[in-house]
Amino acid sequence: MDRSKVVAVITGAIAILLSIAYLLIVQLLDWRGEMIPAPVDLSALPFAHSSGWVARMISWTASLGGRLL
Repeated sequence: MDRSKVVAVITGAIAILLSIAYLLIVQLLDWRGEMIPAPVDLSALPFAHSSGWVARMISWTASLGGRLL
């Protein structure tokens, strides 16, 4: 076989291995169960009423309508 055919076979084998690995990772992540969405209202968290920088950041983002951008 000439060099271009060897490169094509190696590239194809790598592509097949990557696709099988991708499918296995997707199945593993799907097997973990249903995704639970993150809480929308951060004031329900226990640290939200503290006097630290986190509480100031939460109140600042709330004054922006809850959006950082």
